[in-house]
Amino acid sequence: MLKGHQSWIFENKPSIISTATVVGPFEGQGPLAEDFDVIHGELYIGQDSWEKAERAIMEEAAQLALQHANLKEGQIQFYLAGDLMNQIISSTFTARTLTIPFIGLFGACSTSMESLALSAYIVNTNGANYVLTGTCSHNASVEKQFRYPTEYGSQKPPTAQFTVTGAGAAVLSLKGEGPFVTSATMGRIIDMGIKDPFNMGAAMAPAAVDTIEAHFRDLNIGPEYYDLIVTGDLSKVGYEIACDLFEKHNVPIHKTTYSDCGMLIYNYETQNVQSGASGCGCSAVVTYGHIINRIRRGELNRVLIVATGALLSPLSFQQGESIPCIAHAVSIESKK
Repeated sequence: MLKGHQSWIFENKPSIISTATVVGPFEGQGPLAEDFDVIHGELYIGQDSWEKAERAIMEEAAQLALQHANLKEGQIQFYLAGDLMNQIISSTFTARTLTIPFIGLFGACSTSMESLALSAYIVNTNGANYVLTGTCSHNASVEKQFRYPTEYGSQKPPTAQFTVTGAGAAVLSLKGEGPFVTSATMGRIIDMGIKDPFNMGAAMAPAAVDTIEAHFRDLNIGPEYYDLIVTGDLSKVGYEIACDLFEKHNVPIHKTTYSDCGMLIYNYETQNVQSGASGCGCSAVVTYGHIINRIRRGELNRVLIVATGALLSPLSFQQGESIPCIAHAVSIESKK
């Protein structure tokens, strides 16, 4: 049901019946390692290119999510996914392997919640019995899509972010004991004129704030409704800008209940990640691993995940364009 201007309420409350997360070795050295299903020991993942490695972790996460749900590919009606590669090839080639009807999406790093929101909408309206959704990224393949190749060895400023090597997937159904997807707010494009691809956190922060404020306005609730509000992936720079904007707009979000996926996945003291993490895989593995586990353990009851995306490309950057940004919010709750 449409609520307000840009939000949906899911009356049937689709259940996240299974999740799966697969990450690389660097992510396995971070503070959330125990929340990941698979941690690979090397970046090639047994493949002969970074791009094939990214596809491999997406395929692995998708298959694991199906196993955890005790389902086969033929029982899934739709697979919704996207990534950061040209023509979202990690997702399309995974769909080729799965042979599940496929809906490809691109929202840059916001794709994790874009795909979850649309999957919930399909299930909520009885458009499918089971929907599989997921996103992925790989540091060595994605960095050269938006910045410079890892092999180039360029020095990064403190505002830069480190792309996560990881894939997250989930299966949704009207059956199941939760956690439940209860609402979603779809974002609009916000462009503040920032052109620096090494400062995506600053570019994306206004979009995150805009979507969160729209969510509160449409649903007539405040930050206190949630135990935790998590953006992704603003990291340190974008997070501080978002906090400043909330204060300026008189939105009472407190740092004790507001965090960011890009700040959670790595250890700033021991891992050189500049401002923090980014990539489609970042918010996916933090949400489908760490946050879902906390909900299942009873530590959290209501969580709002707000994935952000910087919608630039090498072509737009080379032509001097600014960075359009977007954010999509999904509410996940432990009870119906």
